Amino acid sequence: MPIVELGHTGVWVNDYAVMKDFYTRMMGLTITDEDEEKQMCFFSSRPDVEHHEFVIAAGRTAPEGQKHIQQISWRVDTLEELVDFHNRFKEEGVKVQQEVTHGNAYGIYFWDPEGNRVEVYVRIPEDVRQPFRKSLNFDQPVDDIVAEANRLLAEGGTTYEGAIGGAAKEEVAQ
Repeated sequence: MPIVELGHTGVWVNDYAVMKDFYTRMMGLTITDEDEEKQMCFFSSRPDVEHHEFVIAAGRTAPEGQKHIQQISWRVDTLEELVDFHNRFKEEGVKVQQEVTHGNAYGIYFWDPEGNRVEVYVRIPEDVRQPFRKSLNFDQPVDDIVAEANRLLAEGGTTYEGAIGGAAKEEVAQ
């Protein structure tokens, strides 16, 4: 029997209140259920369709800085929405690892308040062999972002650039 889709992801957290605030206020997820006594919160980006896609629960035991999540990725529908996240992250001081084109998507890799790597991305109608990852500048008009991404895809060369701009290179996905 084949798996048909990813149901949800759960993450142990240190500071339940900070993480709950981040995923509701910053990421715009809806709380669909919560047990405050157990400090478990269930989130959905589309609560009319899926009860929850993401769960946080107090009780992280891993030392700070230890890698335990490669990434959690959230899809948006438009490049304009992705640029809105770019601007929101700048305003709020969210630590961004890298803004990229994957050839078949544009994305922003960043860290949540407890150092979990998260991505917000938009799909684009291209078929590009992965991994493909080149830095992309979201501080420009949408048409210029698309033109830059197309240029980066067409120029060839190295197809995978790690994090830049002060981000830890060892944090880049393999």
